[in-house]
Amino acid sequence: MKVGFIGLGQMGTGMVSNLLKAGHEVTVYNRTRAKADALVAQGAAAAATIAEACRGEAVFTMLAHDSALESVAFDNDGLINSMRAGVIHISSSTISVALAERLTTEHDRARQGFVAAPVFGRPDVAATGNLFVVAAGARSAIEAVGPLFDAIGQKTFVVSETPKAANLVKLSGNFLIASVIESLGEAMALVGRGGVDKHQYIDILTSTLFGAPVYKTYGALIADERFEPAGFAAPLGQKDLRLVLAAAEELRVPLPIANLLRDRFLTLLAHGGEALDWSAIGTLAAKDAGVAKGE
Repeated sequence: MKVGFIGLGQMGTGMVSNLLKAGHEVTVYNRTRAKADALVAQGAAAAATIAEACRGEAVFTMLAHDSALESVAFDNDGLINSMRAGVIHISSSTISVALAERLTTEHDRARQGFVAAPVFGRPDVAATGNLFVVAAGARSAIEAVGPLFDAIGQKTFVVSETPKAANLVKLSGNFLIASVIESLGEAMALVGRGGVDKHQYIDILTSTLFGAPVYKTYGALIADERFEPAGFAAPLGQKDLRLVLAAAEELRVPLPIANLLRDRFLTLLAHGGEALDWSAIGTLAAKDAGVAKGE
């Protein structure tokens, strides 16, 4: 397929690389042009404008937050005004439910397709093409872009014909990951204060009842205190908790743990954690307990 891709951060770069490996013709756009150079060397075409990235059958966006996507989508020279009728916008960004609703309305008005397709997986997973795609939108649109999902992921879950449902699933999933990170940090602070080696502790957990990738990945990061370079930066974690709480308020669903997690992220950021991986909230319990770094 001929496809555009907007947003070349760590996730987007890996996704484009796998689209190219699968034989798709990809035109990339990023505000910082230098980020496109390595992908151009792999066969991508570089677009000078958003409009140039919208000339194919579909356009991916993989951007950090709502305001970045709003600018790309709704500015005068943005997606809505640049895409032809029938072209499909695939939004893989972790965005608010409210923005997904607005995108659905505006693309419908312009007779364009819209598929929400956020993904689960960190940058290393994106690089190997093993993401999990959560897709929602018109059945015909999802079928049309299925080969693109096959290129970037190991499995696609179609959850609804209403795009915002995929964003709600993604936000709820990130809430659960943050919950695991916090609970791991608390448990490790407890056993660490009691003299148990935290690396051995993680080996016990992940070799018995907690063998899921989320425990292995984040348990190792917390045990190693390896938070730079960030695979998913702490401010993005705080942003996702804010969006989870906004969705919960709209649906009148109390999420007391999400409120706690929001405050944990604010604590980390208040103490200079802007550049750290979001798993660094797993160190806060140890600090509260007076456990020395590296103990």
